[in-house]
Formats: sequence, structure tokens, C-alpha cells
Amino acid sequence: MIGKGKWRHAATAVALTAVAALAAGCSAGGGSGVASIANSLPTNYGPAEQTTLNVGVVPAMDSAGFFVALNEGLFTKEGLKINYSPATSSETAIQQQVNGQLQVTAGNYVSYVQYAADPAHASNPLWVISEGSVMQQGAQVIFTMPKSHITSLSQLKGKLVGVNAPNNIDYLLDVSVLKENGINTADVKFPTATDKDFASTDGAIPFPDMAGDLAQGEIAAATMPEPFASIAEQQYGAVPLADLNQGATTDFPIEGYVVTKAWAEQNPDTLKRFLAALSAGQEIADTNRAAVESAFESLKGAQNGHVPSTIAAVMALDTYPIGIDQTRLQRVANVMYQFNLLPLAYNVKNMIMPSQDFDFSSFSAAGT
Repeated sequence: MIGKGKWRHAATAVALTAVAALAAGCSAGGGSGVASIANSLPTNYGPAEQTTLNVGVVPAMDSAGFFVALNEGLFTKEGLKINYSPATSSETAIQQQVNGQLQVTAGNYVSYVQYAADPAHASNPLWVISEGSVMQQGAQVIFTMPKSHITSLSQLKGKLVGVNAPNNIDYLLDVSVLKENGINTADVKFPTATDKDFASTDGAIPFPDMAGDLAQGEIAAATMPEPFASIAEQQYGAVPLADLNQGATTDFPIEGYVVTKAWAEQNPDTLKRFLAALSAGQEIADTNRAAVESAFESLKGAQNGHVPSTIAAVMALDTYPIGIDQTRLQRVANVMYQFNLLPLAYNVKNMIMPSQDFDFSSFSAAGT
């Protein structure tokens, strides 16, 4: 079963072809589809130019396709060793990536668009190589504590709302929903580097710390994706205030996978192999909830994204596209411009890997 739509950008034709060939036996209800996809790898691309990849990924449900591929050994089947490190935010991951410490990163599009739209970064461009997630109901939520007595968005006026990083995807989702509900976004506060409680993190609140900060009253509300949302509910008693999957950000693209242009050009077969494994992981994540739960339960340590089985059973999932839909990604830049996160309108085509740089015509999955 192929995804949830037609992914039109030719740059990721490899991903589409891979999954069409690999997912013929896909099943949404059990392990047979997982085994079918896994047994169809490896692809028969040329040898990987680089076999060990340092990959920085935000450990949230938006990254489910990656973690499924990792847990099911799909990267290994493609001859790739993945050194995964949890990214506290996309901003930190981008900095490590442009410094050459990470070959692939996965994080929120807002940070990547901000980087790409800055002329100062023109000499070291980033390319989106695959979509990661599209938001669904319950996947991104604003929470409060019962003792706060905040029961409506209008009561956030003058209050501090925690986000993972200043001016990132959570901030964008928040201000969009606030405006949708007739609230002046200037009346709501978000942490900055000038707030003494958050100065050491430049206003960022790591997701693993968010629920604790909310419970302790350091913030009046918290914006959290899964699994942190379900953890906040079950372990801290947090209550949902607003689902962010509404209005201008309904079915909003949240996360993508990114490389530097220079690395992609130097490692074309490595990239094809990574994309083949990732695309298979995306397909499994989109059709087999049990595989997603298993992937997150298998991670070691909360800081790396481990989710207890009690949380895994109730957490909301996104949808996990294959390839890249340029029209959908353009929504991110448009909403960013609307809320002054970009000084000028930006065309995301400039940050999507162009198809002519890679020849995908010779793709053929092993055993097909």
C-alpha cells in the first residue's frame, strides 16, 4: 500500500519506486508486511560511499519512520551503520550538520526554512530529501495543569507558554491557533533567552523536561508532541487545552529529513540506500501501529526516545508520507511569512533536492 497520496516531486522517485517494489506484501494489521519489506532489501544500488552515518533525530512520533527502519534493521540491510543521536531541537541539529558532525538530520521544517531563507547560508545549502510527518489529531497539543484553572485559550493572555525552541514549529502552530481563536498573539508570552529560568537554554525547553516544568508551575502551558503529550497526561496529570491540528495548520507538515547539498553530491549511492531504507520505514510506520510501538519501546533511555508500553499503546500517531510534496511544504513557508518568522516570502523549491542531480532510472529492488 502506497502512502496517503501522490508525491509529485521527482527528486524522491527513488523512494516511490522502492516502496512500490518493497511494500507489495504490506499489511496494516500484523508483522507480515514488515517482514515482506525487510526481506526485499537490500536494493542493488552501487556500493555506499560512506557506510557509517551520524544521524541526529528529534525523538518524537514525527520521526517514527526512521525509528521503525532502525528497529527493523532496514538500514543495516542497505549496508549502512547508523549512529543515532537524539536532537534536543532542530536548531542544534542544523548547527552540528553544517559543521560536518551529522550527515543526516530530522527535525521541524520551520528551522530548516529559516536556515535556507537566510542569504548568509547560501554557501552551504541544506536539501530536504524526504518528508517525515504530517500532523494528525492529538499529535501536537497545548497542555495545562488542572491547578492552573486555565480552561480556554483566551486565559493564556499574559501567561507563559513553553515550546521546544523559540520561533520554531511549536511556536508557529501556537500562534496560528491563537489567531484562529481571535486572540492577539502579542498578549501571550513564550520563553526567551532573557527569561532567567530559561537563559541557559536560550529559551528552549527540551521535550523530556517540558511536562516537569509544567507540573512545577514554571510555565502556564506546554506545547508537546507525542509521546511527550501522553507522558504528560499519564505521569503528571496534564490536561489538553487545544489540539493544534486545526485551522490554517490542519494536516500540517511537521518534520523532514535533511542533508547538506555537498554531502549529497559526494555520496549519491549512500543517499539512495538511506532513502530506500527510510521509505520502507515510512511505509511500515504509516500502516502498522504495532511496529511503531515496538520501535519506540526498544530505544534505550528516555533521553533517546524510549517509550513505556503503557504510553505506546495510547499515543497518537501522525501520517508518514513517502517522497516530497512541494505544495504541502510550501504551506510551512507561507504560514511562517504570515506570522513574521520570515522577512520575505520564500519558495521551498530552493531547498528540495533537485531530481537532475541523481539518476534514479536504474533502480531495481533485489528479488523483484
